[in-house]
Amino acid sequence: MRMHIPNHQVAGSYRKIAIRGFTLPEILIAVTIFMAVVGGILAANVLGLRLMQVNQTKLMATQWSRNTFGKLTDEIHSCNNVYVGNINSNGFAGILDGEPQTGNGLMILPTTNATNYILYFFNPPDSSFRRITSQDSTGVRLAESVTNTVPIFTAQDLYGNVLTNNVNNRVIHVTLDIYQPEHYLSAPDYYQLETAVTRRAMQ
Repeated sequence: MRMHIPNHQVAGSYRKIAIRGFTLPEILIAVTIFMAVVGGILAANVLGLRLMQVNQTKLMATQWSRNTFGKLTDEIHSCNNVYVGNINSNGFAGILDGEPQTGNGLMILPTTNATNYILYFFNPPDSSFRRITSQDSTGVRLAESVTNTVPIFTAQDLYGNVLTNNVNNRVIHVTLDIYQPEHYLSAPDYYQLETAVTRRAMQ
């Protein structure tokens, strides 16, 4: 019968290896590397969300401008007449001949019937851009936070000069300055939308 004689020296070395752990500097280095990796991942995610929000805002503004200006353009193209003017307590007031044809309102007459109209205008109390019709006096709010320092609507000639009369071949120039307030992950921004259109049917 063989008897196993333990080697205390070898057993002691195994015991030392088994109970050995990480030192404090090693733990600190590992935690620092881990935090740096997590911080980088979080920063990349936040940057991606911010870029997505900025792009989404710009895409929404582009889609809105296409829809709104497209409708306005179609209505002017096919209308019987169009007048530049201003909104006051009595309603729409067209600009008289001899005065610069600029204002914050535009009346479109689709037919020869003057009681059938479409009106685009700037509403100062809430800084909004609106559209109403003779059938719907409530109207639709097309844009908010409009900050125009110049008239929204201008009647011009072919070379961009402001007219002082209602000639048939006038070009209606539209300018909208819009302020986009700050919101989550998106800084405040300004947009300027412009278009120019004239009637196809001349009297």
